[in-house]
Amino acid sequence: MDQPECDLTEVSAIRELVRSFKPDAIVNPAAYTAVDKAESEQELAHAINTVAPGVLGEEAAKQGAWVVHYSTDYVFDGSKPGAYCEDDLTNPQSVYGRTKRAGETALQQSGARHLIFRTSWVVGAHGGNFAKIILRLAGERESLNVVADQYGAPTSAALLADVTAQLVRQRQREGDKNFPFGLYHLVAGGETNWCDYARFVVSEAQAAGKPLKLSPDSIRAIPSSEYPSPAKRPANSRLDTSKLRGTFNLELPGWQSGVRHILQQILGR
Repeated sequence: MDQPECDLTEVSAIRELVRSFKPDAIVNPAAYTAVDKAESEQELAHAINTVAPGVLGEEAAKQGAWVVHYSTDYVFDGSKPGAYCEDDLTNPQSVYGRTKRAGETALQQSGARHLIFRTSWVVGAHGGNFAKIILRLAGERESLNVVADQYGAPTSAALLADVTAQLVRQRQREGDKNFPFGLYHLVAGGETNWCDYARFVVSEAQAAGKPLKLSPDSIRAIPSSEYPSPAKRPANSRLDTSKLRGTFNLELPGWQSGVRHILQQILGR
């Protein structure tokens, strides 16, 4: 059945929705994700990314429900040489990162049982994302400059949904007593940079027979300094998933398989 929309900037609307549905679990994939616009829309980003998760947690606690929430690699400053673990010091460098980190804290302090998944570089067949931008530009341009000094793991929305569904079912089977609620890093396996990611997208599109003006070799690697943006991005977005994999006995596929599957969906339309 169709579900009502909820304005996440309206605290009263959030409370009323949770109270009316009386859910056992709340999965909150919503966020203000316009990273650069957040620098000039701080109040809106704060309302959606910080206040709303806390309110959802408060209402969940009253109902005896629990919350699944998604956060971001942007809570870190990117200066660590290796992959970030869950207990590493956070130091967000943008409004988006600060509001998402504050949202984690608000949920943690709400009294609700919760799973918080920090993820990165999310890509899906629906909505806007980096892969779709590259495909569009590849049909328009014969050359392209892409940043090559920021590293992370493109993570498919399907992977996030699959892991979430698996753990929701596990909690239903096991109950709350021994279920390991908490904060986890959830990203696809492996790593890449934005430039190599773009080259992969174009290569896959070519292999699928899509006519393009751009070739992978025509994508030039540039430093972040040549592509300034309002919001500072972390140079290192690598997230260590050992805790998640060990706790729940999960295997996470390499990022290429998820991106490839999404490209097949996009190009098959």
